[in-house]
Amino acid sequence: MLVLVGILIVVAGFALRTNPLPTILVGAVATGVAAAISSGMPVQDLPQAALDTLARFGTAFNDNRYFHITWLILPLIGLLERAGLQEKAKALITRSGAATPGRVLLTYLGVRQATSALGLTSLGGHPQMVRPLVAPMAEGAAEAQLGPIPDGTRFRIRGMTAATDNIGLFFGEDIFIAIGSIVLIVGFMEQAGIPIEALHVSLWAIPTAIVAFLVHGARLMMFDRKLRQEAAGADTQSPERVAP
Repeated sequence: MLVLVGILIVVAGFALRTNPLPTILVGAVATGVAAAISSGMPVQDLPQAALDTLARFGTAFNDNRYFHITWLILPLIGLLERAGLQEKAKALITRSGAATPGRVLLTYLGVRQATSALGLTSLGGHPQMVRPLVAPMAEGAAEAQLGPIPDGTRFRIRGMTAATDNIGLFFGEDIFIAIGSIVLIVGFMEQAGIPIEALHVSLWAIPTAIVAFLVHGARLMMFDRKLRQEAAGADTQSPERVAP
């Protein structure tokens, strides 16, 4: 039971809203020391037990360092946003008179599907692309075309942006021959006694991706038209625009 002290430390730290990283670290070290006490280690050797616990963390991190590199993108995105990445993206698209939210998202849909079909699924995504870049660009295009937009419209644009990323990834990655879904399909069919080649499954995903692009592209154009209609209706109902 003594080894559960680490869990109590983590729960208490979260309840007190302390920094999660040192809280978890202290809990892990406490668990290591508690395990040493339970095994009968002398008190004078407990500091070495704490150091050995930290050493195991370091060894695990070093052995899996290539996996942890992917998490470095998160602080990088945070620094870029603090430096005004969203504002710059919005200002860039605002200067383009022909840009609309639907056109911006349609372009991103094509890029997302094409890169996913090549296996480059990490080039897009909600945290690294949608939130810091694509959504602000779509919002900027809406403001350039329609003027100031209400929060409800802004949230709908963000939702449509996230949906566009999901659709582009979902229907694009199946074209890549080495993606996990194709491997799963091939393995399942072989177990059912139906031998197929991964290349054939990949090729048959192309028509589906094209249809998905056309269907969602039509939705984006309809989304543009609905935004314009709502903006026109709001203008006619605005007191400043009502004729005396």
